[in-house]
Amino acid sequence: MKQLPDGVARGAQAGIVQVRNGAVLQIGFNRPERRNAITAAMYSGLADGLRQAADDPATKVVVLHGTPLAFTAGNDLGDFLNNPPASDDAPVMRFLGAIVAFPKPLVAAVNGPAVGVGTTMLLHCDLVYAGDEAQFSLPFASLGLCPEGGSSVLLPALAGYARAAEKLLLGEPFDANEAREMGLVNKVVPAAQVLEFALARAQLLARQPTASLLETKRLLRAPLAAQVAQAMKDEGATFRRMLTEPAAREAFSAFLEKRKPDFAKAEAGGAGRAPLPGG
Repeated sequence: MKQLPDGVARGAQAGIVQVRNGAVLQIGFNRPERRNAITAAMYSGLADGLRQAADDPATKVVVLHGTPLAFTAGNDLGDFLNNPPASDDAPVMRFLGAIVAFPKPLVAAVNGPAVGVGTTMLLHCDLVYAGDEAQFSLPFASLGLCPEGGSSVLLPALAGYARAAEKLLLGEPFDANEAREMGLVNKVVPAAQVLEFALARAQLLARQPTASLLETKRLLRAPLAAQVAQAMKDEGATFRRMLTEPAAREAFSAFLEKRKPDFAKAEAGGAGRAPLPGG
C-alpha cells in the first residue's frame, strides 16, 4: 500500500482514522457520536492498520488514540450481537492478534472512557498516557462473560493478583490515578494535553535506532509471550461459549432494555432459550 503522506488522514469513514507524522503513525478511533464504540468494520480497520504499520519500514512508532471525550466505550453492542466473534478469524480476534504481535513501539493516549477491550488493549501498549479525566473498566463478569485479550495473564502480572481480581470480578470503573498506581498508565496529564504529550514521546522513540526499539520490545515481552498466547486461546474459546449462555443473554437484554439484569432468573434457566438480542 502507498505510504500515507505527512498530515494526511485516511479511513475516517470507517470510524478509524490514520495520520502520519514522519516516522510516527497515528491510528485513532473516530466515532465520537457513539463514544468510539467499536464495530466489526472498525476492528478490521485496526487490524489492517497495525499489520501495514508492522510491515512499513517508514513507520517506527504507532500512537493509538481516541477523540477528546472518549478513548472507546468498548464494543458497539448492537453490532457485536449481530456479528459475534464465532471464530479466530472474526474481526475482533484479528485485531487482538495484530496488537499482540505488533513488533514496534505502541503508544496510547487515553481520554474519557476506556471500557472492556478499550482497557485490555492498553496491556499490549508499551507506553500509556492518560488524561486526568480518563476512566477505565473491565465489565466482563457483569456481562456474563470472561476476560479477553490476554488480560487474565497480563493484568495480574502488572498489578498483582488481588487488584487484578478486584477489577475483573467486580468490573468497577477506576480512574487515571489508580491506573497509574497499578502500572497500567505511565503518566497522567491534563486531558487537553494527552495526545500532544503522547505524540511528543512517540517522536522521541522514533529518533532511537530501529533495531534497538525492536529488540528491546521483543525482550521485554518475551517472558510472558507463551503464557499470553495460551491465555488468549483459552479466553477466546471460553468467551465464545459464554456468549451463548443464559447469563450473557440476560446481561445484553437488560442493557438494551435499560434495566438491571436478573442473573438468578437466568441461571435458573429462565433465559436459556431466548435468542441473543439482535441475533
